[in-house]
Amino acid sequence: MKLAKPIRSRWEWLLCRSRVFALLLPFGCATAAPAAPLVFPESSWAAAPETEPGSGCGRDLDAARGYIRTLDTTALIAVQDGRVFFSEGPVQAVSIVFSVRKSVLSMMYGKYVANGTIDLDRTLADLDIDDLRGLLPIERQARLRDLLAARSGVYHPASNGGDDAAAAPPRGSHLPGSYFLYNNWDFNAAGTAFERLTKRNIYQAFAEDLATPLQLEDFNLARHAHSGDARRSQHLAYPFYLSTRDMARLGYLMLRQGNWRGQQLVPADWVKQMTSQTTAAAQMHPPHTARRGFGYGYLWWLLEEPQDSPLSGAYMAWGVHGQYILVLPKRDMVIAHKREVPVAGNWNVSWVGPVAFLRAARMLAAARCRAEEQ
Repeated sequence: MKLAKPIRSRWEWLLCRSRVFALLLPFGCATAAPAAPLVFPESSWAAAPETEPGSGCGRDLDAARGYIRTLDTTALIAVQDGRVFFSEGPVQAVSIVFSVRKSVLSMMYGKYVANGTIDLDRTLADLDIDDLRGLLPIERQARLRDLLAARSGVYHPASNGGDDAAAAPPRGSHLPGSYFLYNNWDFNAAGTAFERLTKRNIYQAFAEDLATPLQLEDFNLARHAHSGDARRSQHLAYPFYLSTRDMARLGYLMLRQGNWRGQQLVPADWVKQMTSQTTAAAQMHPPHTARRGFGYGYLWWLLEEPQDSPLSGAYMAWGVHGQYILVLPKRDMVIAHKREVPVAGNWNVSWVGPVAFLRAARMLAAARCRAEEQ
């Protein structure tokens, strides 16, 4: 009897084994169960099944609600596995979301970077972007990617406040790309560059590229306009007015890697790039910004959490007073939070800071509301 040729290497053994496995499959070998289909909201969010009173989930959500009601929260919505499992307050109310606008702009950049309309390595000089009384030659060497990373080295006054410009070093003291400073000049100039290169108004582009396919429930294009003091800088801010439930849709698009019902609204590679660290918390300036413990990508804040934390790998859009879109891939969860401002015409009101918000987020992330956790 002729013997089979001996297997001489590990690679031949693995190949042989894979062939045997392939032959066995038709005869009843066990295979992994297909993944459950992804759930997306229709014209409105679907709610998760009601929790049973006294269940672990019910107790956990009651505790979270009790804590959230001690804060100056206007509204909060939490989505897991594509369905709303927790909400508090008027999630349909529309108000300004402050610096959340910057993360939204970064999302909008994605398709234009992918199709070559925007080249992140072009400099301000290439694009003929200048400002009142002129930028320094070294400042004009900043690239678009430096603006998105808050590393431009341009310390020209911005048209609006709400940043760390008061702690800016002297102009011309740092090479572009070498020094992080959360500076509205960068973010506003990134808006100018977007409009010049795409030849589209930011708000019209948002309406067509994101708001319409996402079926945002409360977005009103007519309400939106650029703002800021043009005597300080020619690059104006681009405020957004969103509801909490529409903020959650933007977060859910990020969670789904830019894909919405099979349509790639934001390239998946761009989602990864936006949420990859360009600056660790320890490298930020000034010191109070470093002490927050958040890294930075392209206009998104990155949580620096231990691997065993439910918030490990999470990232967020963050606006002053308490506007947040938090994406938690580890829990397949999105949490959107709103502190509506102004209050009775008053803009000088209390905040829901990140420490308080993230305490609420941890409680929701730990809630035993999935079947396997109950």
